[in-house]
Amino acid sequence: MAKIIPFCAVRPRTDLAGRIAALPYDVYSREEAYEAVKDDSLSFLRIDRPETQFPADYDMYAPEVYEKARDMLNDMIHDGAFVQEEKRAYYVYELVMNGRSQVGIAACASVDDYENRVIKKHENTRADKEADRIRHVDVCSAQTGPIFLAYRSREGIEKEVCKARITPPVYDFTADDGITHRLWIIDDAESVERIRQEFEQVRSVYIADGHHRCASAVRVSQMRRKAHPDYTGEEEFNYFLSVLFPDDQLMIMDYNRVVKSLNGYSEMEFLGKVREIFEVESMGTSPYHPQCKGEIGMYLDDIWYRLTVKAERYTGDPVEDLDVAILQKDLLEPVLGILDPKVDDRIDFVGGIRGLEELVRRVHTDAKVAFAMYPTDIHELFAVSDAGKLMPPKSTWFEPKLRSGILIHKIEE
Repeated sequence: MAKIIPFCAVRPRTDLAGRIAALPYDVYSREEAYEAVKDDSLSFLRIDRPETQFPADYDMYAPEVYEKARDMLNDMIHDGAFVQEEKRAYYVYELVMNGRSQVGIAACASVDDYENRVIKKHENTRADKEADRIRHVDVCSAQTGPIFLAYRSREGIEKEVCKARITPPVYDFTADDGITHRLWIIDDAESVERIRQEFEQVRSVYIADGHHRCASAVRVSQMRRKAHPDYTGEEEFNYFLSVLFPDDQLMIMDYNRVVKSLNGYSEMEFLGKVREIFEVESMGTSPYHPQCKGEIGMYLDDIWYRLTVKAERYTGDPVEDLDVAILQKDLLEPVLGILDPKVDDRIDFVGGIRGLEELVRRVHTDAKVAFAMYPTDIHELFAVSDAGKLMPPKSTWFEPKLRSGILIHKIEE
């Protein structure tokens, strides 16, 4: 059962929260990060991406870069831009995007639960991508970006969340991208204990987004356990910062594909190959978004098509029956020769937040064909994780993104 505990957060002073909170470090290229923090002395991106405080050609993985992140964080705490909670608490975190509200609980999840597969993943991680966050967490002795977790909704937790939201929020601001963020604190003993007990009844928790941040936090915990062989399991480094959302609150957007060549086929030859695999219907020149699982939109030679998966293709396997897996195995690999989409530079992935117009633009600039996917369902993600399997690359795109710097979990003892 899940061990989800309250913690004493380091968080921005109320009047500065909107200026400090920043999108996750990994949504920016190095150049974009420099531009985002230029002339900004408060954005948390400065701490998440401390190379922005050095010349553009500086080694972004040098020890002094991570030390700079630690020093900036400590300075902001010392100067009062951040405050330290004195009581352990859960935090209700609401995000509103285009009028749609999504509400979760910020807390700390157990490293042991991750290692014992109570907290389940659906992606593999890469050691080179983990290394940067391992050093960042270790040097700062703080987890600064929450892992996005999901669980099957429980009425008892929902009641406590609703009760907290009757009161005025600690934070209520709208970021530059139009996303509204609100935060409430639950620190009365009865409510805290009730939430803790409710989570103990949750059999499985799922990583929705943040696999590399999670793996990095776990690795730092392992390092500190090794350095402190007398650890009890209750030290802060045994837990990692998370926001947990019930399954009925989540929105997964489509994660679309563009391919830069047709592997030697003309457009008509390629369309003929597609017809051998899918039921194909021309939808004209207006962008076509799939309406259900088993449908894929394809943009080729200025025409949109609806591709429908044939019924006999389904196997009952939670991974093989994903639309993204069918597209890869039946078309991208055998016809277009894309054997490994993680490394093949002929394919690119476009988050649904950019809209179908971005697929049209790409086909008119640097690609030959685009595929609009129906969003993967959260329960498909659960089924894959429960089976101990992994999703194909770029299967899910979660929006809105959690902000870094709103809540920080210090792990030094």
